[in-house]
Amino acid sequence: MSDLVTVILAAGKGTRMKSKLPKVLHKAAGKAMVQHVLDAAKEAGARRNIVVTGFGGEQVREALAGQAEFVEQKEQLGTGHAVMQTKELLKNETGTVMVLCGDTPLLTGGLLKKLYDAHREAGAKATVLTAIMPDATGYGRIIRTPAGTVQKIVEHKDATEEELQVREVNSGIYCFDARALFASLDQVTNDNAQGEYYLPDVLEILQKQGEKIWAVAADDYESTLGINSRQQLAGAEKILRRRKNEELMAGGVTIMDPDTTYIDCDVEVGQDTVIYPMTWLEKGTRIGMQCEIGPSVRLQNVTMGNRVTGQFLFAHDCRVDDDVQLGQFVHLRPDTHICDGVKIDNFIEVKNSTIGKGSKLPHLSYIGDCDMGERVNMGCGTITVNYDGKTKHRTKIGNDAFVGCNSNLVAPVTIEDGAYIGAGSTITKTVPARSLAIARARQKNIDGWTDKRDQ
Repeated sequence: MSDLVTVILAAGKGTRMKSKLPKVLHKAAGKAMVQHVLDAAKEAGARRNIVVTGFGGEQVREALAGQAEFVEQKEQLGTGHAVMQTKELLKNETGTVMVLCGDTPLLTGGLLKKLYDAHREAGAKATVLTAIMPDATGYGRIIRTPAGTVQKIVEHKDATEEELQVREVNSGIYCFDARALFASLDQVTNDNAQGEYYLPDVLEILQKQGEKIWAVAADDYESTLGINSRQQLAGAEKILRRRKNEELMAGGVTIMDPDTTYIDCDVEVGQDTVIYPMTWLEKGTRIGMQCEIGPSVRLQNVTMGNRVTGQFLFAHDCRVDDDVQLGQFVHLRPDTHICDGVKIDNFIEVKNSTIGKGSKLPHLSYIGDCDMGERVNMGCGTITVNYDGKTKHRTKIGNDAFVGCNSNLVAPVTIEDGAYIGAGSTITKTVPARSLAIARARQKNIDGWTDKRDQ
């Protein structure tokens, strides 16, 4: 069993975000930043994950409920103080404690595993994850000894001209020997301009004790970037979506224009599916093989089968089976199930309904709270009148029924198998199987009416 335990720092308010929402709960590619970090920790093999909360702690705990342990930092007195809040929870741990920042959504499980493995192989008491920055301005520089160990971390303002040439910087992510960490934290003071307890001071304490301090450079500096503003959040979003598009294309998905295709991290897309520009595939969406999706499609938590086509549509919290055709300006609302081979044309809204195999919804219809059988033909302009002002009622339509254009089906009502509805009818009673229902006023022509009006 892994001896890795993570402590995720998520107590900060993030004032530069200018938001009532805790910074770590702002989403990037459909997932809260702290969720990205927690998922990476789990992928790296962490046995326990402890999240340190502070500002908006109740919201953070609710968002991560059942996924981690929590401890509160009532006052934000620095990173060292934050880690110290976990001392009671970790008092029996003798392995490795990895300290992570909850605002680093670009971290990957592979990178954290690399850090953990290097820490163990080096036999160090502390290991720093570093990054080689193209522009290191403002970052603390990693100064190494000839043997490769960390000699010191120098803040930008304190660095010499020679040290400023170093582009390896501190990411703020560390691995520690658990016992050495808390023994050193007891010696950290707040004798500084901010009056806070800083976690990097632990490295200096361990070094003075003659302990080995190691450093591991990330393969890609982007993975270590922290997010402190909405501008930086937008940058992280772009990186995450680029990664996702590359992953899908490598797996056999065609993305016509990756720069205008926006796919959340947890979305799944099957082989040989083609995605056209200006398409949004959001959290919880699963798309099968050989589909054609877009342009201008937005799917939220949609399960879609194989060989589905759809363009210029919005669907959320619904299911679409195999070989379905979805026309332009279709809206599929929650709890809708579109079965195999259904054809839906333009300007259709379906809500809380099942549309049976092979049925057709031509255009300009609203189908709500309906249980529709197989091979039903719904004429254009047909409405299921499901709401009486107080209660929603269901419409039931049997197999092979035919509903004429511009009909109103006033629920609760049943149209039995093989029944026909005459165009322009308002149906309020059961239509028996294989019968024809016509419910409209008799036409009356008044000769010369226009002449009389003009006079």
